[in-house]
Amino acid sequence: MKLGPHETPWRRRTYDVVFEADTPAGKAFDVALILAIVSSLAVVMLDSVEGVHDRYGRALLFAEWTFTLLFTAEYALRLACVDRPARYARSFFGVVDLLAILPTYLSVVVPGAQALLVIRTLRILRVFRVLELSSYVRESEQLARALRASRRKIQVFVFTVVILVVIFGSLMYLVEGPENGFSSIPRGVYWAIVTMTTVGYGDIAPQTDAGQAIAACIMILGYGIIAVPTGIVSAELTLGDRDRSGRALGSRCASCGAGDHAADALHCRRCGARLPEAGRIP
Repeated sequence: MKLGPHETPWRRRTYDVVFEADTPAGKAFDVALILAIVSSLAVVMLDSVEGVHDRYGRALLFAEWTFTLLFTAEYALRLACVDRPARYARSFFGVVDLLAILPTYLSVVVPGAQALLVIRTLRILRVFRVLELSSYVRESEQLARALRASRRKIQVFVFTVVILVVIFGSLMYLVEGPENGFSSIPRGVYWAIVTMTTVGYGDIAPQTDAGQAIAACIMILGYGIIAVPTGIVSAELTLGDRDRSGRALGSRCASCGAGDHAADALHCRRCGARLPEAGRIP
C-alpha cells in the first residue's frame, strides 16, 4: 500500500507507524500488535474451557470486546492512511483484518460466533515483516512453485489411491461381510483408507484369514504410497534449486557482482554493465 500525491502530515506519520516496520515507532507498533493478537487468542481459547468460562466469563467477554475495539480502530487507521482504501480492504491482510473483528459483532445476533475469532491467528503472519524474515517468504514461494509444478502428478496419484481404496473396500465387504463389521461398501472403503494411511483406529478389523491377508497387502502398500507425494514435491524442489543456482552462477556481473539475472539477460540489473558472454546461460 502507498500514499498518494495529496498526502497530509498526519497520514504520512500514521502510515509510517502502521505500515512501516523499519522505523522504531513502526516496529514497536507491530510488536504491540502481535502481543495483542496473541493475548486475544488466549482469551478466546480460555473462554472455550467450561470451568474458566463459568468463573471468569464476564471478564473474558470484557477483554474480548476490548481487543475487538482496538483492532477495529487499527483497521480504520489502516484504511484512513492509504491512498486506496478499497484496494487494501481487498488485499490478503485487509480481508484477514476485517475477518478478525467481524465475529465479535456477529456474536450479538448469532451466539457462539465469537469462536470464529481464531482466524486472528493469521494476523501473526505480520511477524515476518517485523522480524525482517523476507527470506522465509521467498522460500515459501519456492515451495508453492514446486507444489504447482507437481499438481498434475499429485492429481494422478490421488486418483489412483481413490481407485485402490474403493477396490479394496469393496473386496473386504465381500470377504468379511456385515457379521464382521463391514456392513456396507462405504464402510469397507473407510476401513481401507484408515489402513492404507497407517492410522489404524481399530474400530473395524478383519476376522477371516482371507481378510487378514488382504489387510496385510494394504498395510505394506500404504508405506509405499505415503512416500510418493513426498518424492514428487522433493524432485520439483531439487529442480528449482538447480535452476536457481545455475542462473546465479551463470549470470553474475563482473562489475558490481550482482547475480540472479535472467538466463538471456544482456545487461546487469543493478549497474547496467554488459554481462560477459561466457557468464550467460545459453
